[in-house]
Order: sequence, then structure tokens, then C-alpha cells
Amino acid sequence: MVQSSIVDPGPEWRAFTNAENQSRSRAGLASSLALYDKGLSTVFRPDKDHNGNRLDDETRIRMTRLRRFDNRAKLDTTQQRNLNQAMGELDRLSTQLHLPGNVRERAALIYRRAFKKDLLRGRSIDAFVAASVHAACRQLKVPRPLKELSAASTRNHAEVARTYRLMIKELGLRMPVDDPIKFVPSIASKLNLDTRTERYAIDLLVAAGERQGLTGKDPRGLAAAALYKACMVTQEKRIQKDVALAAGTTEVTLRNRLKGIESLFSD
Repeated sequence: MVQSSIVDPGPEWRAFTNAENQSRSRAGLASSLALYDKGLSTVFRPDKDHNGNRLDDETRIRMTRLRRFDNRAKLDTTQQRNLNQAMGELDRLSTQLHLPGNVRERAALIYRRAFKKDLLRGRSIDAFVAASVHAACRQLKVPRPLKELSAASTRNHAEVARTYRLMIKELGLRMPVDDPIKFVPSIASKLNLDTRTERYAIDLLVAAGERQGLTGKDPRGLAAAALYKACMVTQEKRIQKDVALAAGTTEVTLRNRLKGIESLFSD
């Protein structure tokens, strides 16, 4: 059956050589959830026409005024102003924390879901942005602790953590369990440890996982304990305070996780 409303997604021009195809092809900014308007709005220049010729003074003044009205109209609604502020904060956080593009897109999607569900009423936009970034990092397995996100955010740690728990509950997000092995390279780098020590810590965690000894434990504490144990074996002197500080945990947690790991291999 032939349909009458067939849409051709191809270009409106033809090219018979590769040179023609390259010269005639054009591309704009791809649609992105990390932009408040998803990158679909248009912007016009107030000083030149479509041929690139400079406009006369009277026309340029009129076009500048029209452009100002156009920009105001884009942020005319509460939703547009909210998303504009939130995506600006998301861009700042992503740049400061050196986050990849997929994390940024996922964080924007989570924030838009929270906004659509009306969770932001009476709450901080910046706190929801930071919580969305943390949720995106957890889902995509990018190691960024909540304390690091809170330090980069304009809101304090307690508020960001509270907002994150609210989002998890209201949006029904399922977070994957972090593998302690993924934290070993970053902690070892901060402690300037040898590759042999890092490898020993990873092997220790793999063996502990095979013995079902990692369930329900803080992954950073486990990674710190494995590295501290590896330092003891390879004779790289590191005190518990430095290891715990590099892992973002406490000395008490490190000692408890170390006792647990040693008890697995006591036989």
C-alpha cells in the first residue's frame, strides 16, 4: 500500500561527485537534552543579511531590537527559565568535574524527569542538578563520590544527599552496586603506589569476591583496605590515615574492612 504522506529525510539537493557532496553538505548542532531548548531554537544575526552583507544602521537597530524580543520570548515561561538555569549549572558542574558527554546527557534526562514530576516545587535547582549528576555517574559507572560533587556544587553536602535520596525514591531509579575494584586505580594514583601494589589489591578483591566477602560493604572502604593490605605485603609504607583520606573514607571503616578481608583468608 502506497502512502501519500511519505517524508524524505534526505537533503533537498543532488550531488554527482564527492566534491559536490562535501561542498553542499551542511550540519547544525545536534539535539541535546543538556540544552534548555534541546538545541532546536534558532538565532539570527542582527548585523548581516543572508548574503553576508552588512546591514544599514536603521535596519541593524531594528534587527537588534527584534533579536532582544526573540531572546526574551524564549524564556517567557517558568519551565523555560527553570531549565535554562538548571542546564547552565549542569554545564558548569560537568566542566569542573571533567565528566563525559554521556553522563551529562543522562543527568539532564534525570533532571527533566524530576521537573516533569513536579519534585522541584519549593526546592533548590542546584541541589537537584548535583543529585542528577550523581545519579548519572552511578548509573554509567563513572567514579565520582557524592562529597566531590557536593564540594563543586553551590549547595551543601547534606542537602544534595537528601535530594538524591528523594529522587531515588520518587523516580524509582535503580542504582547498580559499585565494584570496589574500579576505585583502586584512583586511590593508588593519589598515594603514588607502584603498579605491582595496585595489581595485588585488585587480585585480593577478586579473590574476596569469589568467597562472597564483599556483599553489603562500602566499596571505597573495601578498596582502601585492599590497598593498605597490598602495601603491607609489597613493603610500600603508607599509614592508615593517608589511605583513608585518599579513598574518602574513615580510618575506622578501613580497619573494619581490613579485618573482614583478613578473616576470609585466615585459613
